[in-house]
Amino acid sequence: MTWFFLSLLTALAVASQDAWVKKWFSCFNPFEMFVFPLLYSLPLTTAALFFIPAPPSLDAVFFWSFFVSLPLNAVPFILYMKAIRISPLSLTLPYLAFTPVFMIATGFVFLDEMPDKWGVSGIFAVCAGSYVLHLDTRRHSVFAPFRAMFGEKGSGIMLLVAFIFSFSSVIGKVAIMHSSVLFFQMWFFAVLSVLLAIIFSLTGSIRLKRALDFPVRSAVAGLLLFAQILFHGFAISMTKAVYMISIKRLSVVFGVIYGGLFFNEENIPMRLAGSLIMFSGAALILLKAG
Repeated sequence: MTWFFLSLLTALAVASQDAWVKKWFSCFNPFEMFVFPLLYSLPLTTAALFFIPAPPSLDAVFFWSFFVSLPLNAVPFILYMKAIRISPLSLTLPYLAFTPVFMIATGFVFLDEMPDKWGVSGIFAVCAGSYVLHLDTRRHSVFAPFRAMFGEKGSGIMLLVAFIFSFSSVIGKVAIMHSSVLFFQMWFFAVLSVLLAIIFSLTGSIRLKRALDFPVRSAVAGLLLFAQILFHGFAISMTKAVYMISIKRLSVVFGVIYGGLFFNEENIPMRLAGSLIMFSGAALILLKAG
């Protein structure tokens, strides 16, 4: 039960950070919107390192999973940005729902985790709900995202993003299993923050000086990201990775609530229908599989 609430808190932290960044950082480009919260979480992750003891022995599995996790998290973000730039959101975002489906296979290969029949049913319900939630039938037909898979470049890229995320989640758990939650999470995000800041700065994708434009707002974004890092790490260490990610996907439900309350977003009935389907999947995972 603890893992479920931590996963739910992860989803809430994800949605809250997304809403906060959307509200206050729309003046930045997408790369800056992603990297600046990472940089403002860096003082917290770095400070935490002084209080977290290193595990007695770090084996080869930890090091390969740590370094493999870096590109497995950085590359899909870049692809994600490309996908939403070249294709409509309603034809790209639904494909993120496939991550837990792919994780049924990757979780078995890397973690020897296999959900039972109730877990699989819940996973597919969460995915189906996420798909319905992102549909916009006023602009596209129900089958448009499926047709886009063959004709819309961004849709194919987003499906690849979902596939890569299915690896990054389970490989990250491998690293946690061979160290500790706090040791891996703090070191990983500290290194990732610096690495992405250097790469995107050198390529001209971000302007680091702009990170100082809104220090208080940026600090809040960094704090929300830090909370997400903590909740995610502990939750995924307590249960099957695919269950945790499926519950974390409920962040889109919280996003719907934020969208209706603060951004006057439309198409709420379809989004609420998708949310109910996702909640039914989450209930199946908790009550029957978790």
